[in-house]
Amino acid sequence: MKSKNLLLGAAVIALGFTSCKDEKAEQAEKKVETYVVYVDSIGNVAEADAKTNWEAIDASYQMRISDAQAALENLKDKEKAQERIDASKAKYEALKAKMQADMNAIKEEVATTSTTINSKQKLRNALFGQGKIGDDMNFSWVNKDNIHSVYQQFIHTAEDNKDSYSREDWDEIKLMYEALDSRKNTVEKEGLSSDDNRKIAGLKFKFAPMIKVNRMGAKSDEMKDAKQ
Repeated sequence: MKSKNLLLGAAVIALGFTSCKDEKAEQAEKKVETYVVYVDSIGNVAEADAKTNWEAIDASYQMRISDAQAALENLKDKEKAQERIDASKAKYEALKAKMQADMNAIKEEVATTSTTINSKQKLRNALFGQGKIGDDMNFSWVNKDNIHSVYQQFIHTAEDNKDSYSREDWDEIKLMYEALDSRKNTVEKEGLSSDDNRKIAGLKFKFAPMIKVNRMGAKSDEMKDAKQ
């Protein structure tokens, strides 16, 4: 009777051990499957959303691949499971490389745009005064009492720095100059004195050919540099 009980106890223990082992294998298989499915799901996410949430996506990926790799110890067919993990890993790395390349390109574009904007604003500040002209191109602050001094600062600044300006700078100067002239047409109707009008005309007579020649020269220099 005692021998029978011992055998029964051993059988129960063995059954429990087998059941536990099967459960671990089942859980391990689920972790590998979860990893594979997760990688596949990333490919279905819209690129814009993926780029915006990439840090969270990558953090979740790292957790899942870590679980999948650890789960291999509880699988019988480790080699087959490893092949599945490796295939999904390769798929993820390719997607990650593309995402990083796209995001780096966006960062470079933003940095270039920011540099260009800062360069334009710096030029505007020099031509008109700190913060006088922004992206809104608002010249309402120019009136009959200050327009002559505005032209003086603008033209004298351009003359003093003409050798350092790029073609883009001259394009911006031309744009600002034309906007200032447009404002002058309005100011003339608001009571601009004939004396100031005459002085402005003298400045414009001197500046008009200078801006044309220097824009052409800057463009020619850039073309030479590009060929070299």
